[in-house]
Amino acid sequence: MDKLTVVEGRAYPFGMKNVDTDIVIPAHWLKTISRNGLGKGAFEVLRKEPGNVFDDPAYVGSPILIAGDNFGCGSSREHAAWALGDLGIRVVIAPSFSDIFSGNAFKNGILTVVLPQDAIDRLIVVAQGVDGHPDNIHVDLEQQTVTTQFQDRFTFEIDAFRKHCLLGGLDEIGLTLGDADQIGVYETKVAQLRPWMVPAPALGVA
Repeated sequence: MDKLTVVEGRAYPFGMKNVDTDIVIPAHWLKTISRNGLGKGAFEVLRKEPGNVFDDPAYVGSPILIAGDNFGCGSSREHAAWALGDLGIRVVIAPSFSDIFSGNAFKNGILTVVLPQDAIDRLIVVAQGVDGHPDNIHVDLEQQTVTTQFQDRFTFEIDAFRKHCLLGGLDEIGLTLGDADQIGVYETKVAQLRPWMVPAPALGVA
């Protein structure tokens, strides 16, 4: 999992409320177990509409998504987080999230930022461009701030464990490998104290 410290760039001024995971990635995309290529199916139904924000050249590749209340509700499909990640999104900002979606996003290196609706409204204005051209948004995980070049500054809360993992790029495998030395010591002790628990080497293997 890639480290997430600072994310800066344009943001999709989406803002839609109650977006469920079927809107994020429709069910017929769930046949794959690969995380690659799901970005093509992200928001598929909405992208069929002319002029949708996700295919607007001004926003394609934006690392930030500004959404509405209750983002990620519905089924628990992890593919929703995979699709956002494959689309290039590292941060989703909304007034609230489904707990399951927020957990899936975290495990896939996506930061979910909860801000009040007035902050969301302001960030959408900035993302759309106060001068007619989209302006960048700056998200600093270490400082737990969302800022703009117009002196806007919003602070957000995040669980300390999730912050640690995102800053270090640590998924569950990475966390386990961080304790590799201690695990090795434990396995050595087990082999000495309970040798019958140690698997016999496979035939033909030295």
